[in-house]
Amino acid sequence: MQFPITNKFPNLNKQELFQKINDLKTCPLKNAGIKVVYPIGDGSSGVMLIGEAPGAKEDELGEPFVGASGKFLNNTLLPSVDLNRENIYLTNIVKCRPPLNRDPSEKEKLAWSEILLMEILTVKPKIIACLGRHSLSFFMPEAKISEVHGKVFEIEILKGLKQKVLPLYHPAVALYNPGMRPKLIEDFGVLKGFLG
Repeated sequence: MQFPITNKFPNLNKQELFQKINDLKTCPLKNAGIKVVYPIGDGSSGVMLIGEAPGAKEDELGEPFVGASGKFLNNTLLPSVDLNRENIYLTNIVKCRPPLNRDPSEKEKLAWSEILLMEILTVKPKIIACLGRHSLSFFMPEAKISEVHGKVFEIEILKGLKQKVLPLYHPAVALYNPGMRPKLIEDFGVLKGFLG
C-alpha cells in the first residue's frame, strides 16, 4: 500500500518529529482530550516496530508497550534477538488510546498516517516489524497475519520508495494463548537473521 499522501516532506530530526506529533489536531481521539503516547528508542539498530494503539498502561505512563504485552516484548522477544527499547524505534499506528480499548477506526488510522510516514522517513529503518493485524493492514491491506507472519516483504510506501516489512503477531497473542509464545520467538528470530 502506498501512503495516501503526495506532499513532499522535509528531513526532520526527532525533536521536530515529536513537535509534529504534538501539533496534530486532526485525530478524533486527541480532540477528545486523550493524551498522546510518544514513540521511544533511537532506531540505531535499523529496526522500527509498529503496534496498533496504546492501551491503558501506555496511556497512563505515556510510553508504548509498557503493559502486560509490553513486558513480553521487552523481557523476552527483544532480548532474544539482541535488541532493546533504546536501539529500536517503537511506535504505534495511532498515538492515542481508543476508548474502552477498542480497535482503532480507519478514520483514526488515517488521521495519524502522515505522522507515521514522517516517522519512517526520519528514522529510515532497514526493516519495519508490524506487530499485529492493524499494523499489518496499514501496509498490506489484503494480507492475513496468519498467512504472512515471519516473512519479509518489500513494499512501495511512496512512489519510488520501497521498504522491507516483517509481519509479526502482536505480543498480546502470547497472553491469550501461551502456546503461541514459541512461534512469536521464532518469528522474531527473522529480525536477527535479517540484520546479520
